[in-house]
Amino acid sequence: MKEDSWDDCLSSNSSIRVTIDKEKAKSLIETSEERVEVLSIELNEKTANYIFEYYYSSVLELLHALVLLNGYKVNNHICLGYYLRDVLKKDDIFRLFDDLRFKRNSLVYYGKRMDFDIANDAIEKSKKLSKELKAILDIKLKE
Repeated sequence: MKEDSWDDCLSSNSSIRVTIDKEKAKSLIETSEERVEVLSIELNEKTANYIFEYYYSSVLELLHALVLLNGYKVNNHICLGYYLRDVLKKDDIFRLFDDLRFKRNSLVYYGKRMDFDIANDAIEKSKKLSKELKAILDIKLKE
């Protein structure tokens, strides 16, 4: 089944209810931060796509922490996006994530490398998305 909404994700079991686990969520957040800290390679034409992949993976870890704090396990990237859009009502963040998801899929699954300027823009958007997700996570961890 192709999911078109968060409800579809739940119906297809691509997203399932789990016990909230704050410690695991904190560990995912820490891993996300450490992943970015190890990036010491120079950003250039050859490295931009790889650096983007690292930032995208960091965003994924933050998203998995977020859904976990709300009692869900999500098995695919599209349903993580629908969680942002349909549950959190964060359409702007959803659109940003969905654009990055599309770029990452083109790179990883279809071998379509991005031009340097596009990859650099995707890196900057990933940083922005990470910052917004961390703000949401900070609030959620204080609850």
